Amino acid sequence: MQLLPHIRPGRLPVQLFTRPLGAYGSDPFYLSGAEKEFNPMLNRRLGSQGFGGSVAAMTSFPPQRYHYFLVLDFEATCDKPQIHPQEIIEFPILKLNGRTMEIESTFHTYVQPVVHPQLTPFATELTGIIQEMVDNQPTLCQVLERVEEWMAKEGLLDPSVKSIFVTCGDWDLKLMLPGQCEYLGLQVADYFKQWINLKKAYSFAIGTWPKNGLLDMNKGLSLQHIGRPHSGIGFSVSFFCGSFFFVALRSARRSSVVVSAAVMSFCRS
Repeated sequence: MQLLPHIRPGRLPVQLFTRPLGAYGSDPFYLSGAEKEFNPMLNRRLGSQGFGGSVAAMTSFPPQRYHYFLVLDFEATCDKPQIHPQEIIEFPILKLNGRTMEIESTFHTYVQPVVHPQLTPFATELTGIIQEMVDNQPTLCQVLERVEEWMAKEGLLDPSVKSIFVTCGDWDLKLMLPGQCEYLGLQVADYFKQWINLKKAYSFAIGTWPKNGLLDMNKGLSLQHIGRPHSGIGFSVSFFCGSFFFVALRSARRSSVVVSAAVMSFCRS
């Protein structure tokens, strides 16, 4: 077995899995550092979601070190050339049971931008979010308070409950949320400071880097994309229903690195 030398023990839990030499070469894969109305799919198992026999046939899921995975994908203000600062305009979270792989709850809201309150045509075309969807919505400060309330109601703040956010890349929680909070003088809660980057988990499990993100991962796993690209809640549903579940299963089957090995901590030096 070969350990992954680029993972710093000081930042990651000791409980990491390794993959056998020769599985994908002699060296481990090196990584450099919506709609207005939404009807969430609650308590639905993936095996019955129509993602193909390959997923439905996998009846055994590997033990997970987390009780819950919180799938998150922001949408933000944008333009060409890019505007600064960008502001979150859609804030979705899916609460995924780590034992049953069911969506147990959802949090979703649009967010009113305050620095650039008018959405650009480019942002609307990219995300499908129109001005009326963010007008009179809570600001980021208010949304973060509501997220805290939701997490408390769902039992996610209980010290005995282990949960972690899952994102498609590091942008959401390494750049977007901390950057906007710093600009607005807001504190970033500790639970937002570590997460699983599914792109890295996928590359460990499959052996290739998904250059086009979720679309490449779904294609590589022969999974159908669900939802509208660049729709936060639609992206999260497709993200959960496809790649995240499949990567976790496939990782265990190939004795590769499970998703928990891809945890990245946001640490201020």
